[in-house]
Amino acid sequence: MKLYIGFDDTDNHDADRGTGKLARWFEDALPAGCIMSGVVRQQLLIDKNIPYTSHNSSACVIADIPDRIFVDVIIERAIEHVKKYSLEGSDPGVCVASAADESMDRLIAFGLSCTSQVVTQRDALRTASRVHLSGHGGTNDGIIGAAAAVGLTVAGWYGRFIEHGGLRDFPEIVSVSELNEAGMLIVSIDRDAMVPAPSDIVNTKGWLRPRLWGNRAVLFVVPQSQGVWESLGGKRNKNKKAAAV
Repeated sequence: MKLYIGFDDTDNHDADRGTGKLARWFEDALPAGCIMSGVVRQQLLIDKNIPYTSHNSSACVIADIPDRIFVDVIIERAIEHVKKYSLEGSDPGVCVASAADESMDRLIAFGLSCTSQVVTQRDALRTASRVHLSGHGGTNDGIIGAAAAVGLTVAGWYGRFIEHGGLRDFPEIVSVSELNEAGMLIVSIDRDAMVPAPSDIVNTKGWLRPRLWGNRAVLFVVPQSQGVWESLGGKRNKNKKAAAV
């Protein structure tokens, strides 16, 4: 079964790492037999009434676990992980749930609301009453983003992968077949909807970040020339206060 572990607000303005990196590090804390299949960054509402460190994003680890008996130990380890790696001045939150949990429909709706309106801790706690949601420092505001990260990721159509199939190990120029083998679907959004061939190559511009689309890792590309494609998006310029994800 798939288990979703949401993290939010674990850094501060002087950090050289963000919540995305903390989430990626959680792979080493998973019990034997449990596998991290990806980490998804979710973008939440930017609003003057919402305190956030850099871009108001949260992160969700997708883990494949062999049995529900692992859930409790993963919750314990997620809490330990946050306590170990979250920074002074942060307001960390942790949410852990499976797609089959009773309140998942409400959690998905909550995640969507966090992308367009200001919500409260009370809203988060009410929504996640049947899954694990806990705060671990400061104001505990991170429970909002952690719950939203899980809801949006379970929905399957939002966010971008910051870890999936070893995406950080690929070179800037890579073949479509290699990306397919790593579990990424390459989709052209050109006017004529051409289909990238396995032997075609993709210029990732050094920033390979497929989207979560239909519960799959989908890399959108546009044509550069015959048999050559370029992925959409790119790494934004930012200083150490906004750690790269």
